[in-house]
Amino acid sequence: MTFVIAFISVIVIGYLLGAIPFGLIVGKLMGDVDITRHGSGKTGGTNVLRTVGTKAGALVIALDVGKAVAAVILAKVIVGSSVSMIGGIPLHWQIAQVMAALAVMVGHNWSVFLKFKGGRGVAAFFGTVLVMSPPVALFGAEVLAISALRSRYMSLGSILGATAVWCLLIPLTIAYNFPPIYLLYGLVALILIVYQHRGNLVRIQQGTERRLGEKGERIS
Repeated sequence: MTFVIAFISVIVIGYLLGAIPFGLIVGKLMGDVDITRHGSGKTGGTNVLRTVGTKAGALVIALDVGKAVAAVILAKVIVGSSVSMIGGIPLHWQIAQVMAALAVMVGHNWSVFLKFKGGRGVAAFFGTVLVMSPPVALFGAEVLAISALRSRYMSLGSILGATAVWCLLIPLTIAYNFPPIYLLYGLVALILIVYQHRGNLVRIQQGTERRLGEKGERIS
């Protein structure tokens, strides 16, 4: 029972950390604006960058990465090194990390503090992967940055960066014994990120997607 409570705690803490709307907070403090009323209405760093400025956007990205890092690290601390069998499934700290990671992304995208609205979970995703495997996270971040700068579409860069993370996890899992649960997490997170960018993909196809450098207009 204690072990089950630990896993439940991991999920709850992960969700609540993810739900902290740093984009809204920074937007208010640094730009005196309600970020949910500008641009895409999302609380992520990209919308803050467009609406408030580069420094504010970078700060939000760092904070969103940080809360994800904290959630995944805490998951291992809370669960520890013990293993428990529930229904024939071994529960251990790596599974706890994945549960915390998913909870952070869900909390960020559907924050209880914002009537279950939020961002798209990209920075949170990279924060979780940064704990699981720093080189994989850095590789994905490089793909994201290069793709976004070349295409001028942050949405496209985000999807390609998340895809790169999952693609790199495949050979690492097969050849270097990376935990398969990380590979599964990468796939689920990628699907979630693509889903959250479905509108962006439609706008890219239509030629109406905002490019990097374009300001976020106030939502009427």
